[in-house]
Amino acid sequence: MIFDVFIVGAGVSGMQCALVLGSALTKDYAKGKKVAIITHQRSSHLQEALFNNVLGLSPETLGKDILEEGKKQLKELYPEVAQIENEKVMMVTEEEGSYKVVTNKKEYYSKNVVIALNYSKPFEIVGLEQYVERHIRANAVKDRIQLRNFNHLIKEGLYVCGTLAGWRSQFAIAAGSGASVATDILTIWNDNVPTKVHDKYKKE
Repeated sequence: MIFDVFIVGAGVSGMQCALVLGSALTKDYAKGKKVAIITHQRSSHLQEALFNNVLGLSPETLGKDILEEGKKQLKELYPEVAQIENEKVMMVTEEEGSYKVVTNKKEYYSKNVVIALNYSKPFEIVGLEQYVERHIRANAVKDRIQLRNFNHLIKEGLYVCGTLAGWRSQFAIAAGSGASVATDILTIWNDNVPTKVHDKYKKE
């Protein structure tokens, strides 16, 4: 199987990207598209987070709970999105018009790949080392990294979102970054017509 989108990382930005893509799979322009997300990469910064200042989250929400609830939400609402657990991505390379994603267990192919990991060193995915650079918005003392990109796009079919795209480590910013990548991909699927996905409450 060749996926249409393969997301590496299930923190805030990666999971938000998956949720937006999943919500669009019933649209005519997205029917038949295959989306997957690696839900186990390396430790997320959410594991130790506590949120009091995020719109829509109850005060004292724990980051570790969001990680689990996010996977549950994606599975219940958009089961078409494949969740791949207990695999770590080792390499991403171009191959005949698509990308080959090699994990410690399997190989996958996808037309688009979204890298949604955190901005800590070391960055160990073979094939992407040439894009690693100093993070432009993080405190220099912390020695964070990003992948060189323009509006989340590294090169055709290869995206990065969240802190690794150069954004600050703030929940709302990371979520918006993941959603932005998702809607960029949806726009391409929709013949480059600017596209977003909204659910609407219907009054009885």
